[in-house]
Amino acid sequence: MSDAKRLDTVRLQNIAMGFWESAALMAGIELGLFTAISKGAGTDDEVAAALDITTLNAERLVTVCMAMNLVSKAAGRYQNADDVDRFLVEDKPGYAGPWMLFTKPRWDKFGKLSDYLRNKDEAVLGQYEGLTVEAARRMHQATSSIGMGAARRFVRHVDLSERTKILDLGGGSGAYSINAAKTHPHIKAVVFDLPPVAVVAREYIAEHDVGGQVEAVGGDFTKDDLPTDCDVAIMASNLPLYSRPIIAQVIQRAFDALLPGGEMHLIGETLEDDRSGPIGPALWGMAEAMNGSTGLAHTEADCIGYFEQAGFTDIGVHEFVAGTLSRITGTKPA
Repeated sequence: MSDAKRLDTVRLQNIAMGFWESAALMAGIELGLFTAISKGAGTDDEVAAALDITTLNAERLVTVCMAMNLVSKAAGRYQNADDVDRFLVEDKPGYAGPWMLFTKPRWDKFGKLSDYLRNKDEAVLGQYEGLTVEAARRMHQATSSIGMGAARRFVRHVDLSERTKILDLGGGSGAYSINAAKTHPHIKAVVFDLPPVAVVAREYIAEHDVGGQVEAVGGDFTKDDLPTDCDVAIMASNLPLYSRPIIAQVIQRAFDALLPGGEMHLIGETLEDDRSGPIGPALWGMAEAMNGSTGLAHTEADCIGYFEQAGFTDIGVHEFVAGTLSRITGTKPA
């Protein structure tokens, strides 16, 4: 074998040390590095002063962030990458720092992943069994910003102008319903989620002043009765939490509840049909081993099958967020 083709361990080492990169990103967010650079901190000394750390540690942190293409230099001064400047600078409309820190509490669990994978005890709701209002509130404080961004994208992509009422399954903070209501003053919506989450959803509904259009109902959409006066069903970003039989069951229940001619939109972290990626959906599926649920990553073909089995027609798959989210749609025959 020639030197040009000789294998080495560099790729494997980089994967094994991936959590070091996560730590650097999260430290940058927590310390305010990207906000400081956006406000003009362009040298190690200036970064150190803004973050109240030593110049040596400022150099260490910024060096890693440059190697990760989060930060670069122009005319000898640091500047944020475009996506960093948009999403990781505090007080900007698109700030997603809380979402980037959302998975940090799972670090210790991931260090014991092999133990979790040996576990054979699973529950339908996993970590959400016994969910409290306080825990639901913390969760949605972290996820609401990214959820609102996805919901704004949804109302841009989907024509709801002729629709009357949305069934928002597992709607969490109500982001999709809230944005739909703001865009279409005629539309009504019901956020159907676990009772503690419904309490939190009502807080977001009140905050956005759409209480006249949107309500939150507590229940388990895998078994409780669903409203039957809706012509749109949305199920967003909870696909990996459930097994194939449960997702199929939920889509069937949504089909049965929808008015004739109604449409369903499943927005989820989907895999390619050969299960070779993308990595994000694969990781969300694996994380359910630590959550103790029956969930896993689903392929686009899996989701099409659920829709077909339920009786939907005009089924389609649409890219929603490249590399992570697809939008699967179907129509209930009139």
